[in-house]
Amino acid sequence: MSAPSLRAVSRANRTRAAAPAAAALTAAACLLLAGCSGGPATTSGSASAAGVAGKPRAVPAGAPVPAGVSGRGQAHLTVLPPPAGQEIIYTANLTVRAGDVRAAAARAAQLAGAAGGYVSSETARFSRSHPADGTILIQLKIPVAGYRAALAALSGRLGSRISLAQHAQDVTQTVADVTSRVASARAAIVQLRRLLARAGTVSSLLKVQEQINAQESELEALQSQQRALARETAYGTVSVRLVSKQPPPPARPVKLASGFTGGLAVGWHALRRVTSWLLTGLGATLPFVLIVIVAVFAAVRGRRWLARHRAGERPPGPRPAD
Repeated sequence: MSAPSLRAVSRANRTRAAAPAAAALTAAACLLLAGCSGGPATTSGSASAAGVAGKPRAVPAGAPVPAGVSGRGQAHLTVLPPPAGQEIIYTANLTVRAGDVRAAAARAAQLAGAAGGYVSSETARFSRSHPADGTILIQLKIPVAGYRAALAALSGRLGSRISLAQHAQDVTQTVADVTSRVASARAAIVQLRRLLARAGTVSSLLKVQEQINAQESELEALQSQQRALARETAYGTVSVRLVSKQPPPPARPVKLASGFTGGLAVGWHALRRVTSWLLTGLGATLPFVLIVIVAVFAAVRGRRWLARHRAGERPPGPRPAD
């Protein structure tokens, strides 16, 4: 295969990649012309739509709410369902206080399984001194079809709900872009393989094979991203935090009395603390002092015994002459 053929393939790929952009520009121009020709009708339609949107609608149990909304005010929110055909990733963070967190975690797993979901992760922390007191963080994956009902069941059947935060992320454009790129990569690979079958020289064969390898690597990466997006849009994620006890109240600042009585109380408290420290230090050093005293006593006795032993072994000196 010659270099002009490779350049033709590259131009064909660029033309295929630019086709969606051209189609989008054409559609935008058509919409603009339609909007200019039907201005008054569009205005009246917008006004009527605004009147319909201004009416509050009831929120179904467990319906997704905008990110950052939490607490018990969820029942008074107005939530519109997403349009059909959109790809949305649902996530929720739920905090519940339960008398038995282990039983509540088992109940949450049962509710997720009943909705067709599963437990993706679970983390537990318990106190050694109080085994019944602890915290369990469990993450659930629930199919989108049963996400709202399962979230409502989790909010009401595990214990006393403390907080609930929900988030919905629209990834329709990302899914469409990845799908288009996968189709383009597959078409490019098919065309390159056709050119590979007509390659005449070894150099052109190697060049075409190198481009095929690069396109296949890109296609595998795009397919992996496509599968990840499909899993995220097919299952909603609910992170449930189960706590077993009330948090301790904040410590109140100690108010000290002023004047002579306050000074006397402060001095007495300081004296008690200093005395306690001294007694603690004395008790900590007493074993070491005893060991040192015994060692010194043994050393002195040993030195005296050695001195007497050496004095007894000396020969008697000459007696003085009469």
